[in-house]
Amino acid sequence: MSGVVVVGVDASASARKAAEVALDLAESLGASLHVVTGFESENAETFGAGSDRVTVYSGDSAQHVAESLAASRPNVQVTHFAARGKPADSLIKEAIRLDARLIVVGNRRMRGIGRLLGSVANSVAHNAPCDVYIANTYDD
Repeated sequence: MSGVVVVGVDASASARKAAEVALDLAESLGASLHVVTGFESENAETFGAGSDRVTVYSGDSAQHVAESLAASRPNVQVTHFAARGKPADSLIKEAIRLDARLIVVGNRRMRGIGRLLGSVANSVAHNAPCDVYIANTYDD
């Protein structure tokens, strides 16, 4: 294998698109894919009713996305990690720890007012220890 590609995810559709792009890049590079979720506080949502209820925690996003991606491309090694902290900081720390070749992030919050307030992509791009690929995750 030729290095590690790190991708940041949360429960959003935008993050899922970025993860799919990261999977394609990892496969092209002959690299493994490391899926990371950074969360500042543990939140839980419960879905369903009665005995068919399931609770999803904010830190579970990386595991769910990693399992789904691994099932779709068994030839790419996919791992996951959840870390308490700011998402951008979590991605950067994991990239440093793994000596990552590339970090992939989505471009959510890089338009309009989000551009002024900052985004994970912007923070990662300015502080990453490796190359950064900003995936277009907008539908338009």
